[in-house]
Amino acid sequence: MTTVGDILVIGAGPGGVAAGAWLRRAGFDFLVLERGSEVGGTWRDNNYPGCACDIAASLYCFSFAPNPDWKRAYAEQPELRDYLQRTADEFDVTRSIRFNEEVKSARWDGQAWQVESTGGSYTARVLVTATGPWSAPLVPDLPGLDQFPGAVFHSAQWDHDFDLKGKRVAVIGTGASSVQFLPLVQPEVEKLHLFQRTAPWIIPKTDYALSEFERKMYRKYPGALKAMRKTQLGILESLGFFFRHPKAMPALQKLALWNIRRGVKDKALREILTPNFIMGCRRVLLSNTYYPAVASDNVEVIPQELVRIEGSKVIGADGTAREVDAILFGTGFHYSDPPIAGKIRDEKGRTLEEMWEGSPQAYLGTNVHGYPNLFMLLGPNMGSGTGSAIAGIEAQVRYALSALTTMRDNGWHAVEVRADVQDDYNTELQKALGTTVYTPIGCNSNYIDRNGRNSTIWPWSTKRLNKRIRTFAPDEYRTVARHELADTGAESGAETG
Repeated sequence: MTTVGDILVIGAGPGGVAAGAWLRRAGFDFLVLERGSEVGGTWRDNNYPGCACDIAASLYCFSFAPNPDWKRAYAEQPELRDYLQRTADEFDVTRSIRFNEEVKSARWDGQAWQVESTGGSYTARVLVTATGPWSAPLVPDLPGLDQFPGAVFHSAQWDHDFDLKGKRVAVIGTGASSVQFLPLVQPEVEKLHLFQRTAPWIIPKTDYALSEFERKMYRKYPGALKAMRKTQLGILESLGFFFRHPKAMPALQKLALWNIRRGVKDKALREILTPNFIMGCRRVLLSNTYYPAVASDNVEVIPQELVRIEGSKVIGADGTAREVDAILFGTGFHYSDPPIAGKIRDEKGRTLEEMWEGSPQAYLGTNVHGYPNLFMLLGPNMGSGTGSAIAGIEAQVRYALSALTTMRDNGWHAVEVRADVQDDYNTELQKALGTTVYTPIGCNSNYIDRNGRNSTIWPWSTKRLNKRIRTFAPDEYRTVARHELADTGAESGAETG
């Protein structure tokens, strides 16, 4: 058994890097367990053709580590991975990471978290989960898939050794990854059959290559980079108005409908590609190349869900069958049923997954009643329909740091959010979601969990997020002092002063 000290962080993606940087500067002792061999998280694992961020690069970087050297307005995967690795090194996080260690379980024993990983056992007073919502690829359970004789892979597990040239390919799903990789796959293959269960809303992407002059300017004048960051945030906050006010959304939908018209000339195909739900109830995507690619002669759009595979044939819900050499899944991730929830147990041994019963809930997306000293990054309802995940991560890290500093200053060993505080917050949150485009009746969205509840989206603005998730409020928590543990003879060796 290894005594870690104050804090154990799970994951070395954007959340783990941010947590480590802030904790290091605040003087806390911590260790990061990372299942991969490098820093990067989703930007390490997702390396499919065309993989890029759909948030402007000036916003998709930490406030404490601005980057003047982005090559494009919207950064691509290699740059994002390198940025995270560089930031981890610069802020002295890398030396506290143990790579190739996947957490198998973590249980609160009444005094500390007992963590089992593929590399050993650990004891820590505080547990921070930074696994993110994009860490577990979702592949449909399709009859016959295990018997398919060709290549099969998810966008997050891209097989770069498989040559797609001249192949007949089935693409399953029309989410963000499919919209990015399809335009690059299409010119290579003989035939591409796109199984479209739901047509997405796609708006133009204002992407362009940044010139050396622009990069020099940002390096020389940091204020210019801050101004660009502020401008991009203002644009996203303005877009957020439409998502929070459904009656205004048709005005924004006109832009998306124009995007279809400019990319697809065939009227029948345009009808197939036009969504039948209000824009925003599912993730809105950005692309200038998807519609021209889909309209190409070697692409067939099958407006059906893929339901089974028979030999080398993929078969849709209406019986449409096509023989293919490869199946590419762009079917997203386990957003509302994250695997980490099945590994974290309370003092009685109950997992978060069991406690949530299909509908994840937390206080401020960060703390969960019944699980003391647990801080989740990008937890329930911390997703943004328009904003940057980095903003949410930094807000939560600052909040956790406020809590840890308060605990240290007051000699508290543990904090646990009160049940009534968590319940009141989630009631308020769900009420707010009910007035937005995120929870309309009849919208088949991955924002919605298996119980029909939106457990994914933050319904307010980024400005409100930064204001609401900022300072730890002790009166909202049950606190346990160190001397109380000492009086019972249960003081844990996992803590430091």
